[in-house]
Amino acid sequence: MASNVSVVLGTQWGDEGKGKIVDLLAAKSDYVVRFHGGNNAGHTIVVNGKKYPLHLIPSGVLNPAAICVIANGVVVDLEVLTSEINMFLADGVKLTKRLFISDRCHLILPYHKALDIIFEKARGKNKLGTTARGIGPAYADKVSYNGIRIYELEDWELFKEKFKFQAKIKNEILKTFKVEPINVSKELKNLAKLREIILPYVTDTYQLLQKAVNQNQKILMEGAQAIMLDVDFSPYPFTTASNTIPGAINTGSGIQIQKVGDICGVVKAYTSRVGGGPFVTELTDKLGDEIREKGAEFGTTTGRPRRVGWLDLEAVKFACEISGATEAAITKIDILSGLKKIKVCIDYKLNGRPISYSSCGYEELAKLTPIYKEFAGWEEDITKIKKFKDLPKNCQTYIQFISDFLNVPVKIVSTGPAREEYIKL
Repeated sequence: MASNVSVVLGTQWGDEGKGKIVDLLAAKSDYVVRFHGGNNAGHTIVVNGKKYPLHLIPSGVLNPAAICVIANGVVVDLEVLTSEINMFLADGVKLTKRLFISDRCHLILPYHKALDIIFEKARGKNKLGTTARGIGPAYADKVSYNGIRIYELEDWELFKEKFKFQAKIKNEILKTFKVEPINVSKELKNLAKLREIILPYVTDTYQLLQKAVNQNQKILMEGAQAIMLDVDFSPYPFTTASNTIPGAINTGSGIQIQKVGDICGVVKAYTSRVGGGPFVTELTDKLGDEIREKGAEFGTTTGRPRRVGWLDLEAVKFACEISGATEAAITKIDILSGLKKIKVCIDYKLNGRPISYSSCGYEELAKLTPIYKEFAGWEEDITKIKKFKDLPKNCQTYIQFISDFLNVPVKIVSTGPAREEYIKL
């Protein structure tokens, strides 16, 4: 690596297979760090035939030498986090002195989830398609000085005072929408139990990570949501609630951005997304249904069927440029096996004129015409192939075109969901 700090980021709308890539790279990492987002992320890793769906704990957790850090930029749902902790403890995975949580993390509380649902319902036909996990309202409280952090959770009397005050305000909003208010006493009893499970893992992660950087420990930063959902650089409001580009590493963990070396952009061989918003290359026909079923494109977090379409390289190129990607990992290319023809979007036109992704808002993206390049497909099952030269020629051509178009070298090709199903270039 060019530096002791490297990054794995999704270059599309999520669900690119970041979890698997992080799991692979974590084998040579001392630390794996989540630095933004919340449990709206769904990273799945498959080890020894067992599937582990992760939402908050970093995807390096199954590599026993890796220390896992949930840094300050993450918003934490205590129920989800304790559930994941209990899942791994029941499986015999050691977490003591391996899992560390920042006391600066803001909490997703019961009223945040209730507000998320009612706001989405109030939008009616203009709903955004949020995960309804309370992520947006938690971040909104954070920037409006109404957030409650794990820091307050450490002082139970202080936490109760703040929780009661915020719940009183939020309950008035819920009543306005004719929704049953939060039962403060009941929720506090539950939070008190969750608190006891979480607190042993809480620490000053800033100092922990600064020490690791100074000692040249290998640190792998795990992006939660993808670049095309960045709150500033995606077609707002069809975004996530946090910044997903590398700059969020500094604000979300304290690690200086100049310490970052390799940036791996994960590119799924086709496109998928959950929720509303424009989708330039979307397939709404039988072929789209076939890819969805074969690729198991159903949300890890929500269970909702994902929208699917052809690979949009115009958008991915923007993601690689803004993130400064130094290498790429291609995932789910095995799902395309058996297709006679494969299309890739290489340009956009609006009213007959070329237009770049960065020049488009959601209105332009909904109206433009994708310009496709067509490739011949391949029939072979590629899941067991371990060398690039052994891939079908048409598959090699497809991968090489992606690399050339993005001007980013492909270093990993994932050929299946299991940990061992990949090719290292």
